[in-house]
Amino acid sequence: MPIISVTNLSKHYSVYKKPPGFLGTVQSLVTRKYEVVRAVDAISFNIDEGELVGFIGPNGAGKTTTLKCLSGLLYPTSGKVSVLGFTPFDRKAAFLKQIALIMGQKNQLWWDLPAIETFLLNKEIYDIEQKRFDTIVHDLASLLDANEFLQVPVRKLSLGQRMKMELIASLIHNPKVMFLDEPTIGLDVVMQKNIREFLKEYNRKYKATIILTSHYMGDVEELCKRVIIINFGKILYDGLLSDLVKKHAPYKLISVVLKEYVDPKTLEGIGELRKFSFPEWIVRVKQNKSNETAAKILKHFPVEDITIEDPAIEDVIREVFSQPDKR
Repeated sequence: MPIISVTNLSKHYSVYKKPPGFLGTVQSLVTRKYEVVRAVDAISFNIDEGELVGFIGPNGAGKTTTLKCLSGLLYPTSGKVSVLGFTPFDRKAAFLKQIALIMGQKNQLWWDLPAIETFLLNKEIYDIEQKRFDTIVHDLASLLDANEFLQVPVRKLSLGQRMKMELIASLIHNPKVMFLDEPTIGLDVVMQKNIREFLKEYNRKYKATIILTSHYMGDVEELCKRVIIINFGKILYDGLLSDLVKKHAPYKLISVVLKEYVDPKTLEGIGELRKFSFPEWIVRVKQNKSNETAAKILKHFPVEDITIEDPAIEDVIREVFSQPDKR
């Protein structure tokens, strides 16, 4: 039985549209026009225990609205949602004690106090025994390499250090389901990698079920085997990331570093030229032709180095979004 089950979930909003100018203001006193915005439009999916699923889409696609419906913050317009066997918007204590919603732009830490004070508050909220609390804080701080920050006032921590403390505060109760909304937003490359490693290890160690939204495709590529792509409130794709790449990017990129200059005209006919700025040369070819093309390049050109790569995940996602509007 799935840990998370979503059937025909919809969330619609009525948005007031005010005409511009003074006349529009006067008219709005008499009559108002509303437009229905379908933030989430009849989506369905299931997620099993221990899965780490990427939930991706552009701004306004419906990602955060969906997570808020799954965590019980929003009441859906229609459809059925089940998380851990509970209906989220009932917001029963037994349900709330088993989930965590972590939003990269929101914080729960007390600004002028050390993070450990927030942890102690959460300990009381979730009714956690002292021994279990000590063990969990130690384990999480060790996974995040953050023991030295526990006693430091939050206002003196860097953004990355605060994000580590936010994660610990949200996971004190050892939730079975985690909803992560842009957990690495604003972090530098090194800290992004640290957070990814933590999430990967937490998922492995505690068998937590995780839904991750992120605009950083590095997060999705490194953490998620399965992705759900949403746009205009509708699901465009639900399946393995590897299958998505095969379907929407059936080609390889061959990057070449040349030993000496060659006339660009001699490169014609060798795949689709993507870049030529001596000594670098990049060409795109079909997947089943990549090895053959690489061999041809090595034979006929002065090659210093050559690599064959899959296209960037960003390019694959862009290809999916370029499909016809499915509103």
